[in-house]
Amino acid sequence: MPQHPEARSTLPPVRIRSIVAAPLFGESPKGGWSAEIRPEDSIHALIAVHTDAGITGYGSVFTDGRLVQAGLQVLEPLFRGENALQPERVTEKLHQNTFWMGRGGTLTHTISGIDIALWDILGKATGLSVGTLLGGRYIDKVRPYCSLLMEMPERMHDVVAPYKARGFKAFKIGWGPFGRTNDPGLDRAIIAATREALGKDVQLFVDPGASDAHWPQGLKWALRTAEMLADYQVGWFEEALKPDAIDDFCTLRRASPVPIAGGEVLTRRQAFQPWLARGAFDIVQPDVTKVGGISEQRRIVWMAQDFGVRYVGHGWNTALGVAADLQMATAFPNVDLVEFIGGSPYVDGILREPFALDADGLLDIPDRPGLGVELDPEGVARYTPDARPLFAA
Repeated sequence: MPQHPEARSTLPPVRIRSIVAAPLFGESPKGGWSAEIRPEDSIHALIAVHTDAGITGYGSVFTDGRLVQAGLQVLEPLFRGENALQPERVTEKLHQNTFWMGRGGTLTHTISGIDIALWDILGKATGLSVGTLLGGRYIDKVRPYCSLLMEMPERMHDVVAPYKARGFKAFKIGWGPFGRTNDPGLDRAIIAATREALGKDVQLFVDPGASDAHWPQGLKWALRTAEMLADYQVGWFEEALKPDAIDDFCTLRRASPVPIAGGEVLTRRQAFQPWLARGAFDIVQPDVTKVGGISEQRRIVWMAQDFGVRYVGHGWNTALGVAADLQMATAFPNVDLVEFIGGSPYVDGILREPFALDADGLLDIPDRPGLGVELDPEGVARYTPDARPLFAA
């Protein structure tokens, strides 16, 4: 039987002409880190993949943008001329040929942004959203949780109130003085004040930030604190232990009355496998701008679901990171939350159409080609020395 003419049609290759990065400076939100972020520091970068077909894809990387620029120089011989319509093959090529240069570090983070941009290109070339390309859309809307720093108890109402007024119905508070003063009474007072300010019907999650430099607490503190958090209907306890303490995480998860979340500092699927297999997490939180991009994150998500572990992406990055997280949220069953930094110009100030909550505190998941968002060149230019290479045809 002769083939239908449409069955023989294929998209011609779209070749990568160049990849550029723009470090973001000046308005990074406070991290709560021991070595706090300064205006001259870069911890995020935007990536643009330019092609010979005139299609440009965009991605985001969670690391110093100057490292990303150096990483692109190393990777350039591997990606130049590749077909941008094959994101998984191209990025796996980049991973496989750079193991010996520092797998899991700067190059892996850089590849993450490239991969996100390649999926954006594939969507733009086919007219499909990334979520559809990943296999289909389970949901059209998702709840963002507003991610904010902890302050002293008397300040917590002022911290959360403006965002509650904007319509957020889920919050994560983290870092700050919590767990850093050896004062369990202060820890409890911070949570109590926050719960009072939010009311009973708002979801609350807690992240002390044990990946901070020289985190002072251990397993016994985490066990006691988990019991306290249960008194305030906290939905999960995130990064409660140093990020390599897998045995302690396993013990904490078995004993804790609240779900245990983590994994944001891990990169590539191989690093996640022992944590999932050993039952260290109730909720796993890979960051699409660090782990290797969308191609890698979806492998981690499916692996997590096979182990019965819930997926909520870590999203302390940029609007492009949020856009990727939204597409990931729709592509898998039972994903009901995405992270959204409260008050970050890199989230609120770089898109032509900024994200907006609906009356139920939900975000629409774009069903437009690619990531479904468009950068605002003037907005981006406020936060990087030269934004022009991102938008050069």
